[in-house]
Amino acid sequence: LQMVTLGVRVLHKPNPDKLVWIYQHLGKNYDERILPSLMNECAKAVVARYNANELLTRREDVSADIKAELTRRAGLFSVLLEDVAITHLSFSPEYARAVERKQVAQQE
Repeated sequence: LQMVTLGVRVLHKPNPDKLVWIYQHLGKNYDERILPSLMNECAKAVVARYNANELLTRREDVSADIKAELTRRAGLFSVLLEDVAITHLSFSPEYARAVERKQVAQQE
């Protein structure tokens, strides 16, 4: 199991047709109440589908999958997503060193 640190930018807005519902059920800080937990759940679910190498080589696919899952889940709360993008992706220092050692060994 590999530890992955993932940063994701999410641009969102409330569904204009559901503003009253959002205010009554979620409050003014609707985004702070639902997006962090949705983002964590969706990112973990998507990242688990890829191995470490694929996370790097198929970054656009990973981002698209996170966007699709997050869009679906946020829609249940009447939140519309305008853009979702991976801003940062890194692995544990131990894994990075192991990859570097492997690359050095392959070059020798």
